[in-house]
Amino acid sequence: MTDTGRADLHSSVLDQLGLLITSGDLPAGEVLRIEQLESRFGVSRSVIRETIRVLESMGMVASRRRVGITVAPGASWNVFDPRIITWRLDGKGRDEQLRSLSELRRGMEPVAAGLAARRATPEQCGELTGAVMDMAVHGRSGDLEAYLNADIRFHRTLLEASGNEMLSALSDVVAAVLTGRTHHHLMPANPEPSAIRWHADVAQAVQAGDAAAAERAMRDIVEEATAAMLGEQPSAEG
Repeated sequence: MTDTGRADLHSSVLDQLGLLITSGDLPAGEVLRIEQLESRFGVSRSVIRETIRVLESMGMVASRRRVGITVAPGASWNVFDPRIITWRLDGKGRDEQLRSLSELRRGMEPVAAGLAARRATPEQCGELTGAVMDMAVHGRSGDLEAYLNADIRFHRTLLEASGNEMLSALSDVVAAVLTGRTHHHLMPANPEPSAIRWHADVAQAVQAGDAAAAERAMRDIVEEATAAMLGEQPSAEG
């Protein structure tokens, strides 16, 4: 088997096992046997061992002498890992995951926008504006994948422009929720013009150094996204 084929096989088994754990089909406390996993997925022991090592690094399983490999409780998981987010969005816990992510975004993205208004470089301001222009073009054409890429670029740039390395480190988390929103058909075929306008407002406020306006427009973005994904009414704050 080629290295590429082996990597694809490992990735496939990892996704299947990860989804089984996050969905609760393999509940906390369940003991996993290497030989049973080999038979279940039809792969070699080395592929299973590689997969278990990755899951262990994510806090999803624990290996203990004389016990074996045990599924860990959700409190032990690295819930910021984009792969765990993706599995939870693909499974039974989608609504709970979306709610958690939306609450996280409400708490940190407006703050990041305010910081970006104070710290963004001219290059970052240009990148924000360019991303908004691409969102507008792809929103009108209905190319949701291209729109998603531009949207991710906008939010990743904004978090980096905050100048706070911990906020910037959350860019993959935001990218995961934006991707999940698109791939699970939780956005309209043609993105809301108001959402694109609010992105433009953030970019303009960041460039103007207006922290309050940047925070306000970012809060509008997050509120609209939350309402669209969870079927809630946007708050009066938005």
